[in-house]
Amino acid sequence: MAFTNKKIIAGNWKMNGLKRDSWQLINDLLSKYETPDEKHNFEMIVCPPSTLLSEVVSMTEGSPIRVGAQNCSDKLNGAYTGEISPVMIKDIGANFVILGHSERRSYFKESNADVASKAELAIEQGLTPIICIGETLEQKENGSALAVIEDQFMNSIPSNATTENVIVAYEPVWAIGTGRSATTQDIIDVITKIREVSEKKFGLRDVSVLYGGSVKSSNADEIFAISDVDGVLVGGASLKADEFWKIAEASEK
Repeated sequence: MAFTNKKIIAGNWKMNGLKRDSWQLINDLLSKYETPDEKHNFEMIVCPPSTLLSEVVSMTEGSPIRVGAQNCSDKLNGAYTGEISPVMIKDIGANFVILGHSERRSYFKESNADVASKAELAIEQGLTPIICIGETLEQKENGSALAVIEDQFMNSIPSNATTENVIVAYEPVWAIGTGRSATTQDIIDVITKIREVSEKKFGLRDVSVLYGGSVKSSNADEIFAISDVDGVLVGGASLKADEFWKIAEASEK
């Protein structure tokens, strides 16, 4: 695992949430912990939009909840209007950043090289990137899914990455926001491939691998029953405290 032996429960809020929403959601999550130092067999990470990062970091200070951003620039500073540098994210107090999400790759045309460049700088600045990889429905159906996974892994993960400073999230594009989750065998096949490619790149198989794609409390038990899954990257269900907490609890069964 990149930083813990516990399951990783990461929530990607995407472009959702106003100040009042973040206040309510974080307080509802914090109330689930009986005491601030209550021990759980999971690490919870929330990734709000950039407008809420500072607020969420302040609210979670001293708590078990950790904070990440949803994207960053591959530049430290300069004339890049609208961009947010990884050094700025670190300065706010966040420790993680999601990179290469399929929505970034699709809507904003980010390439493997773009993701690797961002991840390299993020690691240099002390952030842990959560690098997303996954195949489209067309790639799954034409039998090229595992080749796509290998290509994305090898070319999205930078040269300064190790199994200790990066997390990989397998998110089949066809399962994101569709309500359709990958089967147990789908997940096993892809994570087995990821570990094979990790050994090729790092000489080690133990890179942390999360599963993402319509994760919810109703399928969390099945996902966590797969021994090779180190955690989950949750989208819409992370916006509901009760649902997100149920998913986290499923990791402890």
